[in-house]
Order: sequence, then C-alpha cells, then structure tokens
Amino acid sequence: MTFSDFLRAPFPPAVELPDEDFAGSRRFFNRELSWLGFNWRVLEEAENPRAPLLERLRFLSISAANLDEFYTVRVAGLRELANAGNTTPAADGLSPADQLKLIDEDARGLMMRQQAVWDGLKAEMEGAGITLVRRDQLTEADIAHLDEVFMAQVFPVLTPLAVDPAHPFPFIPNTGFTLALQLERKKDRRDLRALLPIPQQIDRFVALPLEDGGRRFLPLEELLLLHVGTLFPGYKLKGHCAFRVLRDSDIEVEDEAEDLVREFEVALKRRRRGEVIRLKLSSGAPSALRRVIMAELGVDEAEVIEFDGLIGMADVKELVLDDRSDLQWPVFTSRVPERVQDHEGDMFAAIRQKDMLLHHPYETFDMVIRFLQQAAIDPNVVAIKQTLYRTSNESPIVDALCEAAEAGKSVTALVELKARFDEAANIRQSRKLERAGAHVVYGFLNYKTHAKISTVVRREGEKLVTYTHFGTGNYHPITARVYTDLSLFTCDARLGRDATKVFNYVGGYAPPDGMENLAISPISLKGKLLELIAAEAEHAVAGKPAEIWAKMNSLVEPDVIDALYAASQKGVKISLVVRGICGLRPGIKGLSENIRVKSIVGRFLEHSRIVCFGNGHGLPAKRARVFISSADWMGRNLNRRVETLVEIQNATVKAQIVGQIMAANLADQSQSWVMAADGRFTREDVAAIEHPFNCHRFFMENPSLSGRGTAGAADVPELTHTEE
Repeated sequence: MTFSDFLRAPFPPAVELPDEDFAGSRRFFNRELSWLGFNWRVLEEAENPRAPLLERLRFLSISAANLDEFYTVRVAGLRELANAGNTTPAADGLSPADQLKLIDEDARGLMMRQQAVWDGLKAEMEGAGITLVRRDQLTEADIAHLDEVFMAQVFPVLTPLAVDPAHPFPFIPNTGFTLALQLERKKDRRDLRALLPIPQQIDRFVALPLEDGGRRFLPLEELLLLHVGTLFPGYKLKGHCAFRVLRDSDIEVEDEAEDLVREFEVALKRRRRGEVIRLKLSSGAPSALRRVIMAELGVDEAEVIEFDGLIGMADVKELVLDDRSDLQWPVFTSRVPERVQDHEGDMFAAIRQKDMLLHHPYETFDMVIRFLQQAAIDPNVVAIKQTLYRTSNESPIVDALCEAAEAGKSVTALVELKARFDEAANIRQSRKLERAGAHVVYGFLNYKTHAKISTVVRREGEKLVTYTHFGTGNYHPITARVYTDLSLFTCDARLGRDATKVFNYVGGYAPPDGMENLAISPISLKGKLLELIAAEAEHAVAGKPAEIWAKMNSLVEPDVIDALYAASQKGVKISLVVRGICGLRPGIKGLSENIRVKSIVGRFLEHSRIVCFGNGHGLPAKRARVFISSADWMGRNLNRRVETLVEIQNATVKAQIVGQIMAANLADQSQSWVMAADGRFTREDVAAIEHPFNCHRFFMENPSLSGRGTAGAADVPELTHTEE
C-alpha cells in the first residue's frame, strides 16, 4: 500500500447533530477537558500490549506527572477565577466553576485508572523478575540490609517533626510527600503527632538484595515505617497516613519592575508558597491526623482525594531500569545527515550547498550544537544571536555561546525568563552568559519569546553571510532525544534579514518593517494564517483542488477554528494532526464535514508544527505553500508570544515536509487516535490491520530528503506496510 492509498481515503461520513447550536459556543470543545482526554490517551499507552513493559511503565509515570502540572497551572488558574466570583465563560460556554466540576470528576476517574494500570503492571513486572514488596514480606536478611541502607543513606537527611503548640506545622512544598504519624510514648502512653517530610532527593524505591536473579524493591515509605523506632525512640506507632500536596505554581510579575531578574527571583520564592490546590491522602487515615492536615494546609473536602494505593505515581519512572533493556524500546541511534558527513562535519559547507531540514530525533540534535560550537571557534564568524526558551542545566549551547563571547565575538542571547518551571535555570544561564561577556536580552515583560532562532554572521571574502537556524522545538539536547521537531538550516539572505529583524524587535521593541519571508506573533502570524486559510477557501469556490494539512500540539484559538469551519463549508479538505488539546469539533454536517482530526501518541512525543496549503493544486503538490512554526494555534501563541512562521522555499525541503513527514503522519495507523464530533478520541483498530503502518518506525528507517549526500535527494520512497 502506498502513501496515496492512505491520503486519498475518503473522509469519514459527517454526523448530524440537530439539537446543537453551532452558531454559538457549542461549536467549540472545552480546552481543559480536551487536555484530560489527551492524558487519558497517554495512560492508555501504558496498557498497550505492543509497547515494551518498562516503556508502558514510563507512560504511566508521564501521565501522572502531566496531571500534576495540569493541576498546578490550569486548575489553579480556574480555581482563582472561580473563588473571585468570575463567571466569564470559556469559548465553549463553560464558566470556571463549571469547568472545575467537570475536571474534578474526570481527573478522579483518571487517577483511579492510573492505580488500576499500576496494579496490572506490577503483576507483569513480577513475572519479568522485578518485584515490589511490602515490609511484612521482608526476610531477616532483607531487614539487616535495610538497616544499613537506612542509617547510611536515609537517616542523615530526614527531619522528624513533632506537631504541637511548640512545634508549628511545617511548610510542605509543591509535590511534597509526607508521612503523618500518630505515636504513643511507651512509658506513659502519652500521644504525639508527628510529620516525616520525605526529601525528593532520596530514591522512592529502595533496592533489596537480588533473589533468584530478580530485582526487588521496597517503597521508601515502607522503609520509614519500618524504622519509626529509630526516628522516635521510646514511641510506638498507633496510626499513620501519607499525603502529597500540589500548590498553585503561577507567577505574577509587576509590570513596572525595575530589575526583571530580581523580580523573578522574588516571584519564584512566592511561588514556593502558593496555595494548596490538591491534597492526596492515603485512605484510612486516623481522623485526628486527617483534620489537622486539612486545617493546617487550608483545604476543604472538595480539594482532598483519598487514595488506596501508591501516592506520587510519577515516581514509578525510577523502576525503568537501565539494566533491563530487554523490557524497553530497542536502542535507536540518531543519524548524522549524509551531507554533513560528505563535508567532513563542516556545518557551514553543508548549509552553503543548499537548505537542510533535519527531523529530530531521527537526525541528531547534535548538529544544532555543532553549528554553534563551530561558530564559536571559527575565526571568520563575527557575530552570533540566539534565543533560549528552555535548555538543559549543563547546556552545550550556552557553553558554545560563552566560548564565542570569550573569544571576542559579538554574542547576543535572548533569554526568556518566563519559561514556566525553567525560570530559575534561565536566570542561572543568563548570569553565566553575562560573565562570559555576552549581551543578554530578556525581551518583553508582557510577551514570552517562544521563537526558536539562531543566527551566525560569517565573513566570506568581501561580504558577510548570515547562516540561520529556525526550529520548532527548544534548544534542549535531552528532550530532543524524544521530541519530534524540525530544524531548518539556511544561508538564504532573506531569511537571515528576517531573523535579524526579530532579534532587533525583541531587544529594541521596534516592530519589524518589511519582513520578506517570515510572519511573527503577536504582529502578523495570526493574520497570515487566516489569510492563507481564506485563500484556500477561494480556490475551492473557484473549483480548484483545495486542501490544508496541519500538525501541531494544540488547537484552541477561536478565530482560527472559525476560519477552518468556513473553509470546510466551502469545500476545503482539511486534515489535522493535533497531539494534545483540540477545541475544534470535526465531522459535523454543515459545519466541519470536510475536517478530520487525529492524534499520534507513541514512542516519540510529537512536537513539530507544520502547515501546508494546496494553493489551488491540492496536496501533495510541488506548488503547495509550506510552513514550519514555533507556534501552536492557541490564543497565547498567536496573541501573547513572540513566535515565528517560516515559509519553506527550497523544493527538496518542501518535498520532505509534504511528501515524507506530513504524509507519513497522516498515514499512521499504529499510534493514531481519531477524533469524533463530541471530542472523544478512538484508537485506530490496529487488530483489524494485517501490518499497521507506524510513522515513527518509518522515520527511523528512512533518512530525511534534504540531508542526503552525494547520492542526491531522490524522490520519497513509496510507502509500503512494514510490521511493528
């Protein structure tokens, strides 16, 4: 079967929903419930028998961590609005209070399902030689071993705390996990309430001695309960419970801040003490302990989730054992593009030959790092400019920029302090850059700079040549191993000028004039998208082939959704790959019957943003208009961030995006979920397909067109089914 067979398959029949008012808010699906739906899909991957056992465990951990962040950011914001009496509805018509009620119901179901999945995975892990034990299952040899572990590795970092008038209830940080103990003094039977905060620096699962070649682990809380007598000499345990808190993680920064870095440092300290928005408590807690915990944390019953099972499910990632590669995905080594190898690793020579688009992680992110490292030591390079939204703690990119600055080159780093949860790391990186002599720019106070741009200005003969990198993902070498993203390398002078204007805009606040090949938020990107969608609709009205393919993480911006609805009603065929949140309702007769939406959840996290317009020729077509972007189609990205939309002009790169990347994503069956008009996603019926096509496997096996070397960029190979 070929790509064409998949891409020409008819759209599913539209459904009629006569009772719905699609002129109003019912034409949108709720953003928060759509996000929860995505996290259900992540969790269902933990039940996917075609995934290796420990990879399924990893999916379980990811779903739990995702839900924690959702509560600390999205639920916290809705809760603040509801508590302030704000009844302003979202695009779908639901007030903050309405949304909180539906979220609570769905999220509780999700947490219960996570526990059921964990129970199932534990049984499978035991069959594979990885066992979780309780303290009542320990042997004498185990206890002797654990005594040594406790005294050497755990006891020194614990701080047992009494809770009484002389010892006030301590501060419990966000995601803080704590044991609450009801104790009795042996000599006079006097009661004592105590807390045992569990430092996050200690492993959650303690390894036990091997038994018959198998690995065994004891949860840390079980180890602590085993040693209560050591922690509280002269007392015995009468009752206990475990609890974990989530706090509001929003940051507010004063508009008139005189020192932005210092203001963020103060705001980060405030965030540590954000209000508790969820308390997860082990079931069967002593009633007195339960009352004290709730009162001291300031929560009511609606914010408490009692739980019979593992609290802190995200911690199960520790059990993805390095020495059990047989239970994980086969090792995949990212490719070095042939063209770079042809030029003996010289990135500038490879880019000079023609534009090059790398598809990460299939092509290694090391090429982005190499681009900057070579620029740092090249005597002909005179200037480097770089955006930094998220990067790793020990960032080779920041190191390269520092080396370049120390070598006397002009280095400008645009550091985004408002990258959520990376604020502190970005402050550290900015200071390191400043010490090296780089110019550090923090951009706008009211807009996040989310664009991914790097420029290197190199003296070549009598002229200066600008080499530019545009990315769809962050400059983060760790996440680049699992996020699918695109990196465009070019020395096209027009794109170089456009990129320089973006840096001047963010650094000097002057809106760029005369952009040649780039649209940016918040100035022109949204308008450009609406213009391109409307143009495709006019092609349909004129009887020409009209088609739109787009790929992104989230789609919720009402004006863009309405534009897509209008294009669908005029006959434009629209195929969307939306990994996460989707507020558009596809397949509704009279509204969106020409729109289909799918989500891909698999080995790699889909993160690239692409949009293709048939331009009167349908798709795929050589005369299509093709763009890559740093922006999802959300209000924040299109209206309140600095983002880029880059039109692809090089024919080979365009063929790579349309005929290889987008075609394979649309053809995927193995990892795909199809969205219905009511917002629900249903997994493709893989069992009914003899050899379901897996786009991740296809990309692992087929090099990107524009990175090919002396063999030339041949046509995209016809797609044939390959087994999982």
